[in-house]
Amino acid sequence: MFILRDIFTPLQQEFSNTKLGRLRSRWFVHVISACIIPFTSSISSNLLRALTHLFGMDVNSHRFYAFMGSGKLPWNRLWPALWNMIPEPETDGRLVLALDDFINPKVGKKVFGASHIFDHAAKANQSKYPWAQCVTSIGLLKHIKGRWACIPLAHRFYLPNKELAAQRENMKVKGKTPEFRTKLEQAVEIIVKLSTHFSGASILTVCDSWFGNNGMFAPARKRIGEAFHLLSRLRSTIVLYAMPPQRAPGQRGRGRKYGERLGSTAEVAAMLRDKATSLNVFLYGKHRDVVTSSIVVMLKTLRCPVRVVFVYRRSQWVAMFTTDLSLSVEQIIEFYGARWKIESGFKEIKQDIGASRSQMRNAQSVMNHLNFCMMAATVTWLYAIHLEHAPERRHIIRGRSSFAFSDVRHIIAKAVLSEDFDRVCSQEAKPPKNLSIAVFLRMVA
Repeated sequence: MFILRDIFTPLQQEFSNTKLGRLRSRWFVHVISACIIPFTSSISSNLLRALTHLFGMDVNSHRFYAFMGSGKLPWNRLWPALWNMIPEPETDGRLVLALDDFINPKVGKKVFGASHIFDHAAKANQSKYPWAQCVTSIGLLKHIKGRWACIPLAHRFYLPNKELAAQRENMKVKGKTPEFRTKLEQAVEIIVKLSTHFSGASILTVCDSWFGNNGMFAPARKRIGEAFHLLSRLRSTIVLYAMPPQRAPGQRGRGRKYGERLGSTAEVAAMLRDKATSLNVFLYGKHRDVVTSSIVVMLKTLRCPVRVVFVYRRSQWVAMFTTDLSLSVEQIIEFYGARWKIESGFKEIKQDIGASRSQMRNAQSVMNHLNFCMMAATVTWLYAIHLEHAPERRHIIRGRSSFAFSDVRHIIAKAVLSEDFDRVCSQEAKPPKNLSIAVFLRMVA
């Protein structure tokens, strides 16, 4: 209960102290709580039902939908306030950020930001160009009670240039003129904002090979400096070069930038396989023995030295690289393995919380709803950090012993449904709750 108070109180202070501002702050707390309760998807109509039937609030539906579509919600202050509440955000002396994008399938043709987006993960019976929104997202990778988790920090809607050029109605934001930003530009914009907020911290961005290139690395390094580093997958066709030889005393002319050509990533992987050693690494929830080798090389694509780590399987191999040469091989493998948590985080936000089920059309409503869903996930992980002990896993799965995202939501639901929630977290007189619905929700949760 008091964990929720410590999280919600600083957020409520970001609203104005007017009567309308206090009302918005109260509704904000209850909407976030309704998103977290593991009962139903967080579409607006379900959130309204939760406020009226579960929390016993006297909410006019017209005013509630106006609130969900309001441009007065101070997200630009709420998110930094939430970042400040993350205890010890650094891992091994650096902020470890996970970067990726996801698509949010929709139905209505007037839904803001929706267009025919290429889905590289589409199955054989699915369209490769579904009607969906595309969102670039960044989260903080952090150890929470013995497991890795990805805490959502920021996101941007990707609006295709061809749709903006065609002046589609569902690409317009009232009072603003949307400008085209590539996903790489959006990623750099978010990372620079985070580096400014967490001043002085070294930034390690973990991403897949689509983002792990000079299109993001060069502008981010230019704006942030040497504190920015990249950890990503290396394509098999990329050519690797040895480090440049040292200049001889009195040598004239400019020194070489690259050493001799070592070959493609695949060729170097085969060359180093006989020298591979076994390391014990915390990977995917438990300690595993990994056969690996590493080498420091030059990449012409990034124009800087990188450490390449090869992980060998029976008949395959995986190559990772990082610009942070101070990272050990174990850290590189563990950090890149933790990147998968952003993928599971997308599933939690879209399916568990229910962001994909919302069919809002209005631009401001769509952006507010995704902000609520993202912030609900962040609040859930913050709650888990402040728990005294790791939650027990409610559904036993073979090979998994750590708690799940749903386990924390179950604990929060009990706190939200307690008699003292409104008095402690809303700072308002306790409204009459519908006890029969509360009991039913406890059973479902």
